[in-house]
Amino acid sequence: MKKFISYLKNNHDTALLSGAILLLLVALFQPSIPVKHNIYSYFLVADISQSMNASDMEINGKPATRIAYTQKLLHETVSSLPCDTKVGIGLFAGNSVAALYTPIEVCENFAAIQDTIDHLDWRNAWSGNSRVRESLYSIARAVRGFPEPAQVVLITDGEEAPKLHAFNTKNLTNFQGADGWLLVGVGSEKGTAIPKLTDKNQLIGFWSNESFALQPGIAQISESTLGTRDDNVAGSNDRFISKLDSEYLKSVAKEIGGTYVHGNDVHNLLDAMKTQKPARRDVAPFNLSWVLASIAALLLLTAYIGKHPIAQIKSTLKLYRKDLLKTRHSANEAAIAHDNHIS
Repeated sequence: MKKFISYLKNNHDTALLSGAILLLLVALFQPSIPVKHNIYSYFLVADISQSMNASDMEINGKPATRIAYTQKLLHETVSSLPCDTKVGIGLFAGNSVAALYTPIEVCENFAAIQDTIDHLDWRNAWSGNSRVRESLYSIARAVRGFPEPAQVVLITDGEEAPKLHAFNTKNLTNFQGADGWLLVGVGSEKGTAIPKLTDKNQLIGFWSNESFALQPGIAQISESTLGTRDDNVAGSNDRFISKLDSEYLKSVAKEIGGTYVHGNDVHNLLDAMKTQKPARRDVAPFNLSWVLASIAALLLLTAYIGKHPIAQIKSTLKLYRKDLLKTRHSANEAAIAHDNHIS
């Protein structure tokens, strides 16, 4: 053993190369150590109620529906999240929320998550109406059923259909578990008509004011659950105008201890998500492979450069200049000989 150590001391290059090879071999086994760090897990919920078919958004300068814009927003958000982040996708319609799957690791399942977002469609909805306040309880129940905690990001236009009144306004005073939730507003403040579509996505008209102007009482409460509406197509002067209700979403967020952000830019959403508390803090394996590979690269670099890298660089440049001068000298001699031969 002493002879081996003595040999390595007298042969630095061999020692450095041997160390680099050993580190690379160890890195192949992907060693890890337990480290306590923040775990980021998100439940991204998309509003797929019929008001999200309103075309008052833009994608690449062209008119787009709110649901198409939501898809773009989710695509960009998921693409920007770092590996080890977990994401689950949920759908909101009526007064309930459905989790398509619990949060999964974003890099390993990137294609599957993006494919899910591609297939968000209003025709997946089980109700034609949307009850934002009611849905919060459904979201909370869904998250409690997950194998691990998750932060909620709800993307909606804030449209309450049917309209709220004293009998159907859910009290959120005692609502718990929404600390750090994020409500994301999609749509324009100007508003536009909600298209009435067939199951083949063909436009047959627009929803009328009568579809939303329901009388207080049992009929309206039942309406919120069943999702049926007046099937009459609106005339040119009787269309219901749907708008992004930012002020309402801000008030709801304040009531539950969450935050509101306008979804007009993905950077706004990502910045808001960064301010959310991590879903939990736990011990997770920290992969040492890249650390070992980096040290191996430094050893290889050290073995190549040697103890006096500046001297070696100067020596290399000097040799290069000598070769260049020699080449020029030879070229001049050849030119003179050529001229003498012609003379």
